[in-house]
Amino acid sequence: MADEVSVEEVADTMYKMIAGAAGQRKLKPTDITKAMLEHYGDRCDKALCKKAIRSLIDSARCEYTYFGSSYIEIKKD
Repeated sequence: MADEVSVEEVADTMYKMIAGAAGQRKLKPTDITKAMLEHYGDRCDKALCKKAIRSLIDSARCEYTYFGSSYIEIKKD
């Protein structure tokens, strides 16, 4: 991949996307991954997106929720 982006850069873009959707709609991990693949094109792949999602969860910026399906949302205090 040419000019591959970092996990942190993808995670920050994901976080902005999730924060922008907060209160309007819930986002599934697959929806977020598809959006990042479209946004970054061939500079990003599914494995990098998975690492970025794990980074968001591990850093407590976001959390998994379950309402009939898994979603990623901003961590509620």
